[in-house]
Amino acid sequence: MRITYDSEADALYIELIEGPQECRTVRLTDEVALNIGPGEVLVGVEILDAKEILGNGQLPRIVVDNLPIAAA
Repeated sequence: MRITYDSEADALYIELIEGPQECRTVRLTDEVALNIGPGEVLVGVEILDAKEILGNGQLPRIVVDNLPIAAA
């Protein structure tokens, strides 16, 4: 899993499955979209206006609980 943030666009992307995937996009709102891959697998989540949508004007703190951290 990889989480990336583009500060110029204020866009957050949560990539659940790494690597190139052929996906279709399902828009939940104007700001939130799901990328769905083969077999209806959720590949990633895109959030535009991330500071407003997630953090009340700021980027939220990210907490990882009980997940092993893989070496890069």
